[in-house]
Amino acid sequence: MSTESIIDLRSDTVTKPTPEMRSAMANAEVGDDVYSEDPTINKLEARAAEIFGREASIFVPTGSMGNQIALRLHTQPGKEVVCESRAHVMDWEMGMAAMFSGCQLRTVAGQRGILRWKDIEPALATTGLYYKAQTGLIWVENTHNMAGGTVTPLSVMREVRDGAHDRGLPIHLDGARIFNAAAALETDVATLTEGYDSVNFCLSKGLCAPVGSLLVGTAEFIRQARMVRKALGGGMRQAGILAAAGLIALEEMPKRLHEDHATAKQLAQALAKIEGITINPADVETNIVIFTTTFDAPGYVAALKRRGVLASALSTHSVRLVTHRDVDAAACLRAGEILSTVALDTFAAA
Repeated sequence: MSTESIIDLRSDTVTKPTPEMRSAMANAEVGDDVYSEDPTINKLEARAAEIFGREASIFVPTGSMGNQIALRLHTQPGKEVVCESRAHVMDWEMGMAAMFSGCQLRTVAGQRGILRWKDIEPALATTGLYYKAQTGLIWVENTHNMAGGTVTPLSVMREVRDGAHDRGLPIHLDGARIFNAAAALETDVATLTEGYDSVNFCLSKGLCAPVGSLLVGTAEFIRQARMVRKALGGGMRQAGILAAAGLIALEEMPKRLHEDHATAKQLAQALAKIEGITINPADVETNIVIFTTTFDAPGYVAALKRRGVLASALSTHSVRLVTHRDVDAAACLRAGEILSTVALDTFAAA
């Protein structure tokens, strides 16, 4: 089976850079970024800060690094970080909150991944018992990956922000797909993230850049972030080659995210008709589709791969699909047909 016939729905991280990105990378003006002398990096960081209405930003290789830099700067060893029970920082960042910052995560279950202040407040420990670990940071994820790309509404974003600040706590936003959230809410990222002490977002998911994320905040916060990035091995040299693609991702790619949301909804509607699969298409808000099966999900995913559709088994009975620029509506229609055919075969054999 040729690679051209593969429909890769494992993640939006599999997107390839556009021809325009490749051209910009080949012709990028570069310098040594550790000396702050890479003009393309500097332009990307300044533009990201402007778009988010912040004083400064820093380019990092990965979203996990950006998140962990923020966690380190906002906390002290022995503190707790309140986050949603299926947050990326909990499940997919290799225990670095403990390893790197000496903090533990206090998880709170949100409704479909969305944390409201009424969920967070009972988990806080900021006064009183000196022999209890104190809360040092509140952590929000928007969109929420493992909840199926759910979007935290603007009103809830503000409610949680205000509650944190009223309690004297910093608040960090893991906004890996914050542009998806803004597209779904028909707002802009500056409005949606206003007042958050730091925001991390990815260029290398739905925005199609090959590498990179950005962490935004105050000028002083970002000055300190440069030191932590260097300590983590993230000091890069002629990284303007990467930033050139990142600039196109930042300026151009958010405009087309609604297309990915539409194809995700298309897949969800096809899945809802398949025996042995449970999904509510109304729950699909962005580009992530998570459904449950009555049959073995890893076996189903393996069978899909043999038919040319790549998906991710999240557990024994759940599967994730993620739409992106490199899988258009026609490919998603074909994927839906294959999902149905393989499900019928799998369900009949179960």
